[in-house]
Amino acid sequence: MRNDVRELRLAAGLSQAALAEALRVSRQTVNSIETGRYDPSLPLAIAIARHFNRTVEEIFHVDD
Repeated sequence: MRNDVRELRLAAGLSQAALAEALRVSRQTVNSIETGRYDPSLPLAIAIARHFNRTVEEIFHVDD
């Protein structure tokens, strides 16, 4: 699954550590999500979407 987390984070001027702290996860988790090595749980995907004031569907894209 592709996602726009890195782009949104950079546009907001946040480091991976700052986003991780806001989401209460590790910086490594944010890195893994951004690089596509880890698909977040639904609650985490919702938290990411709320943080950026977007819908889950606007951030996460299912590869067909």
